[in-house]
Amino acid sequence: MGKTITEKILDKHIVEGTPEKGEEIKIKIDQTLTQDATGTMAYLEFEAIGIPRVKTELSVSYVDHNTLQTDFKNPDDHIYLQSVAARYGLYFSRPGNGICHQIHLERFARPGKTLLGSDSHTPTAGGIGSLAIGAGGLNVAAAMAGEPFALKYPKIVGVKLNGKLPPWVSAKDIILELLRRVDVKGGVGKVFEYFGPGVKTLSIPERATITNMGTETGATTSIFPSDEVTRGFLKAQGREEQWIELKSDGEEYYDEIIEINLDELEPLAALPHSPGNVKPVADIEGMEVQQVAIGSCTNSSLRDMKVVAQILKGKTVAPNLSLLINPGSRQVVAHLVETGEYKYLVDAGARILENACGPCIGMGGAPPSGSVSIRTYNRNFEGRSGTKDAKVLLVSPETAAATAINGVLTDPRKLGKPVEIVMPDRFIINDNMIILPLPPEEAEKVKVVRGPNIKPLPEFPPLVEKLKGEVLIKVGDNITTDHIMPAGAKILPLRSNIPEISKYVFSRVDEKFYERAMEKKGGFVIGGENYGQGSSREHAAIAPKYLGVKAVIAKSFARIHSENLINFGIVPLVFSDVKDYDRIEQGDKLEVDVSSLENGEATLKDVTKGFSIKLKHNLSEMDIAILREGGKLPFIKKNIGGR
Repeated sequence: MGKTITEKILDKHIVEGTPEKGEEIKIKIDQTLTQDATGTMAYLEFEAIGIPRVKTELSVSYVDHNTLQTDFKNPDDHIYLQSVAARYGLYFSRPGNGICHQIHLERFARPGKTLLGSDSHTPTAGGIGSLAIGAGGLNVAAAMAGEPFALKYPKIVGVKLNGKLPPWVSAKDIILELLRRVDVKGGVGKVFEYFGPGVKTLSIPERATITNMGTETGATTSIFPSDEVTRGFLKAQGREEQWIELKSDGEEYYDEIIEINLDELEPLAALPHSPGNVKPVADIEGMEVQQVAIGSCTNSSLRDMKVVAQILKGKTVAPNLSLLINPGSRQVVAHLVETGEYKYLVDAGARILENACGPCIGMGGAPPSGSVSIRTYNRNFEGRSGTKDAKVLLVSPETAAATAINGVLTDPRKLGKPVEIVMPDRFIINDNMIILPLPPEEAEKVKVVRGPNIKPLPEFPPLVEKLKGEVLIKVGDNITTDHIMPAGAKILPLRSNIPEISKYVFSRVDEKFYERAMEKKGGFVIGGENYGQGSSREHAAIAPKYLGVKAVIAKSFARIHSENLINFGIVPLVFSDVKDYDRIEQGDKLEVDVSSLENGEATLKDVTKGFSIKLKHNLSEMDIAILREGGKLPFIKKNIGGR
């Protein structure tokens, strides 16, 4: 029987389980990546497991999120990460080298390989034919220790691309069109696999833009074929020997088909405050804009930067706004300098930032209060930019550059004749900002350096059969990890200090949450649909656990956050009847009986109001075992530590 690309890679990597839709499988992980906002905790967890050296084919530690150094915390943690990489056999990408997903695509990602990353946009590598999945740091730590990664065998949705993109329409508009159709939870439990005649018209960076932002649908991952375009990209990166052909055996093997006619697309924009709130730029153009930001892991490739440079050539940024540009890597910058296109950006008045995530994660570049910020990034959640009342729209590089020139949101088709760019036959390759793994005998001599901000991991007790406490907070639908555990320049430097970072849990939703949680000695969180969408940051689970959160009861969960809750011993439970959500309020005293988790259920008693309801869950046997043990770290240490 024929197979899809996804099935071919999964089936080759399965070490446990049956390849049937919805069934749990465990797969071998070939590569891992981390970044510094999530990686510091991941390596503390890896050290706690007790494995002397990473067991993957390749693991890379990147520094790209917390590069704003306002005090000792970030630079101290970067030294910790570098020393950990040297001690345990990882590649280390130094601060300033670039954004993890862009560099991994350029230098490490391989067709047919599995990649697990402690960043939700790890699926970027799907643009090159890698089965790349985002996960919490503890899952990545376990993979580095040689443990397989558990997931539900996904449904495979074939996205058939027909035709060719019109002038001024780009890959960002393709993924925005998909988001317009399926919204932010339409990909849950699915993999989006692209095929069709339109695929060959897209370069690898364009494909990576699409797989990167497929994350916003809630999908497990997204992937493209590995074809002659892939081979050409790898050849230009000096890695042609790593190419293999990967293609589906036929569209009849997909569980579902979505067709997108590229020649019918137009420039699109995601309006505040959701990547799924998509409308044509032509319908909303003319909107006053105070900031334009171009870059992030979604649109910082050489292709995108060249397009922007050519649009800005000989022009000046409109006086009513500020233009920020963060290129994806040093390789991108080197090419822009070589061709003179870097000068076009400078002469136009762009503020060119470091090769890092920057404003996307709230690290500088916050827009003015009450302003409109047009960004080529992947998320526009309320407050994520660093300015709570800013309105962020997500667009293509073409739309962003046209807007920067005109001062108002502009359909790039108004610019007339499309710009032309010339891509190099061979990329400039300079890996001097990547430190190679040390041989084992040298690595054993390395001392891991810990700054004063790095605190020991908290210890969590085993799960008891009856959970008691108050409802600490009740929230609505599509609560993001930014709502639960905000990012930004003030909070992210505390990522290796759980007692301190826990003070900011739900701080953008309810400033008194921390005090209430401490006073009540923990309790419960009640959530709506798609609770925990967004970033993979496990701090949105471990910090609430530190505050005593025992269970989150919601209408539904985002995949990665549900995994993180399990990993840290918080029980994710779902209302059997969603109407029961309306019956429970903040302050209600609850008793939740989890003694019957093995039977697929739990019982909630609202002591305050005197009623009981049934709850359900989607936990596997291993998930339940992890919860019973108190979390994945004690589970691993009990079962495989030091193996």
